[in-house]
Amino acid sequence: MITSSVVVAMPGNGQLADELAARLGLERGAATVRHFPDGESYVRIESPVDGRGTFIVCTLDRPDDKLVPLFLLAAALREAGARSVGLVAPYLAYMRQDRRFQPGETISAQHVGAWISRSVDWLVTVDPHLHRITDLSQVCRVPSGVVHAAGSVAQWIRAHVRTPLLIGPDEESAQWVGAVALHANAPFVVLSKTRRGDRDVEVWLPDVERWRSHTPVLVDDIVSTARTMIETVGPLRQAGLAAPVCVAVHAVFAQTAFEDLRSAGAGEIVSCDTIRHPSNRIPLAAAIAASVRRLLPA
Repeated sequence: MITSSVVVAMPGNGQLADELAARLGLERGAATVRHFPDGESYVRIESPVDGRGTFIVCTLDRPDDKLVPLFLLAAALREAGARSVGLVAPYLAYMRQDRRFQPGETISAQHVGAWISRSVDWLVTVDPHLHRITDLSQVCRVPSGVVHAAGSVAQWIRAHVRTPLLIGPDEESAQWVGAVALHANAPFVVLSKTRRGDRDVEVWLPDVERWRSHTPVLVDDIVSTARTMIETVGPLRQAGLAAPVCVAVHAVFAQTAFEDLRSAGAGEIVSCDTIRHPSNRIPLAAAIAASVRRLLPA
């Protein structure tokens, strides 16, 4: 009788699915996910899953193209007899809209969390963007595992940056950047930021005179337009510091953001591999596998 769980990948997620299957000793399942000419999604499970635990690997950057086929794939697994369906989504979209900022807005985090909770039995993600929501259980009503990248980011900094000074982009980042700094045994400062729009950001740099001999390391969980980092690079250089190393957990890099950040004078730009991008330098498969192991059905 086949009892091991089956790992299924959405398009573009095959590498992580392969790594998780290998690390956990699981079967790598096959599925077809494609679009009809009119844009509708088609899914088909091609591996035996009857009576077995399963999980889907799908990072959720550019989410509007992924959510419908993801939900259909989860339904197909259940209809094929899967005993359970989990989701590994290293980047979990829509968590930033966690309150109503303007009249008439909806709280997207709650709705997307509810949709996911109706489709899967458990969820593993990496550092979801939770600020006003304090715990993932407030939006996802299924057991979840949250992988924290701070230790892996700090390990990379220790190995590649001499005398780092960690810099957080805003007050909300203080706790997270502080954790990275603690692991890296490095000092840190936090900027003040005012955001007036997606691409209209103003930052204020604290006194960094005492850190002139250090290499600044800008650390943020999500880099989308990169405006915060871009607006920080200039003042750092004007203060006499070296070209900053820019580190992102989730390398969204919308449109020309990556090129814009390089053009602004950033030094090395690196990211965790939660979203496939040329800047990926910090692998998280081992940490993700450990979290999945705790949630897999016995």
